Amino acid sequence: MHKGVIVAAGLAAAVVAAIPAARAGASDTAAPFTVAVYGDAPYGTKPTDMAEFNATPAFIASINADPDVAEVIHVGDIHSGKQFCTEAYDRSIYQLWTAYTKPLVYTPGDNEWTDCHKSGEGGGTYNPTTGQINYVLDSSGQPVDYAGGNPLANLALVRSIFFAEPGQTLGSGTMEVTSQADVYDPHHQTDAQFVENVIWVQGGVVFVTINVPGGSNNDADPWYGTPSASAPQQQEAARRTSADLRWLRDAFDLARTMDAPGIVVVTQADMWDLDNKTPDHLTNYEPIVSVLASRTAAFGGPVLLFTGDSHVYRSDNPLVQAAPCTGDNGVCTYDAWNSHPYYDVPNFHRIVVHGSTFPLEWLKLTVDPAINVPASETAFGPFSWERMPQP
Repeated sequence: MHKGVIVAAGLAAAVVAAIPAARAGASDTAAPFTVAVYGDAPYGTKPTDMAEFNATPAFIASINADPDVAEVIHVGDIHSGKQFCTEAYDRSIYQLWTAYTKPLVYTPGDNEWTDCHKSGEGGGTYNPTTGQINYVLDSSGQPVDYAGGNPLANLALVRSIFFAEPGQTLGSGTMEVTSQADVYDPHHQTDAQFVENVIWVQGGVVFVTINVPGGSNNDADPWYGTPSASAPQQQEAARRTSADLRWLRDAFDLARTMDAPGIVVVTQADMWDLDNKTPDHLTNYEPIVSVLASRTAAFGGPVLLFTGDSHVYRSDNPLVQAAPCTGDNGVCTYDAWNSHPYYDVPNFHRIVVHGSTFPLEWLKLTVDPAINVPASETAFGPFSWERMPQP
C-alpha cells in the first residue's frame, strides 16, 4: 500500500492490508480484552485550579495497576471551559500521559481548540465599535492564549504535540492504529491533515475516532463572538465534517468487509445534548448523526458510541424513541431522541463517560467478541462496562 493515498475502491482493503489484526480476521476474535475510557479531565473551576491535574498521576496509576486493561481512550477536553489554552498546559498534559504503561488513543475536545477563542478560556471578545478583537491579556500585556485563542492555530498546536507521528499512540506500549493522514482518498487531499482521526482493529472489533468537538455545535459558534462566522471558520467546519464522514463510512465499510462482531465509535461531542440552548444548536451534528444511523442500520451488528462533552454519565440508545436510559442527576428525564428525531435504529448504543468533577472516574469496557448479548444498562452485543470512580 502506498502510504498517504488509497484507491478509489475505499479504505477497507487498505486497512485490512495495513493492520495485522485485520488481516488475522476471525482467528483473532476469541480472546476478550479490556479498554479504559474517560474524558473531560482534568478540569478546573478557574485558570489556577489545578486540583484535578494534581490528582491525575494517581488516577493514571490506578488504570496502570489494573492488569485487565489493554489500552486507554480519552474522549477529549483536557481542561475545562474556564481554563486558558496555552502551549505550556498542553505540553504538561502530554507529559502526564507519558506515565501510562498502556497505549493511549485521544480525540481532541472543544476546550482545547474550537472554544479557545472564548474570553472565558482566555481568548477574546469582538468589539463592535472598533471591529477588532479585545484579547484577554496577561500581566505583560500579551494575549493569554496561544495565538490569541485562534482555533485553527490551537488545533495545529494540539496536532503537533499529541499527533506528531501519524498512527503513533500516546503513553507507552505499542498498538497499531491507522491515521487518516496516512490513508485517505486522493480525491480529497485536505483529508490528509486529520491526523487525529484513527482506526484500529482488536479482536475483530473495529474502533474509529473522529474529530467532532462539542460545546460549540461542531464549531458553529462565531469565533470571538463576531456577528457571523468568518470564512476560515466556515471552511474549517465544512472540511472537517466532510473528512469525518468519509472516515466514518470507511470504518463501517471495513467492519462489513471483515464481518466484524461490533464497532466502537469515539467522538468528543455529545450530539444529543442541548446544553441549555435551543434544538437548532444541534443542527451541525445532524450529518454525522444521519450517517451513524444509516450505516449502523446497514451494518446490522452492535455499534457502541463513546462521547464526553456533557460530563454526566449516561447509557442509552438515542436513535430509538423513548429508549431506556441510565444516568446521573436526573439526566435521563428527557428523551434524547427528540434532539434528532425520526430515527429507529435498535442496534446502536451511546455512553457518555462521566467527567469534569471529583471523584475522577473511568469506564472499564470489556469486549468479548465471542458473545452477542441483548442491550441492557451495562452490556450490549460483545460489550460490557463498569464505572470505576476513584477514591
